[in-house]
Amino acid sequence: MTKRRAARELLLKVLFQVEVGRLPLEEVLATTLEQVRPADEEWEYVERTARAVTAEAGPLDEIIDGLAEGWRLDRLAKVDKNVLRAALYELQHSPEVPSSVVINDAVEMAKKYSTEDSGRFVNGILGSFLRRRAECEPGGDVV
Repeated sequence: MTKRRAARELLLKVLFQVEVGRLPLEEVLATTLEQVRPADEEWEYVERTARAVTAEAGPLDEIIDGLAEGWRLDRLAKVDKNVLRAALYELQHSPEVPSSVVINDAVEMAKKYSTEDSGRFVNGILGSFLRRRAECEPGGDVV
């Protein structure tokens, strides 16, 4: 497992704890840092991205809701929703990371922590996002 994938998995665990446990982000970050003790580079990514994803949860959820045809946001598995939030944030704000890497890691995490069907669902949502972005932006990614 790459360092970035390990960091993405840790990010997912943080986001999941915040949502399901209804715990404050700062408390979850402090506890996670104390218990896991990740490398500085991994922790910087987790901390920065967890804060950003939490702050942008509303707009990220609107994207998911718009792309999840036939699914209501409140009916999505919490793991799937948080995998999608993190991946969508990264696709929008980390152009240096290849979209294929973000999507592959998201799909693998969905399969690992949710269900086999979740992997296909996450792949479909993220692929739709990239296709729509490509239609709107010249030179945008196409899956």
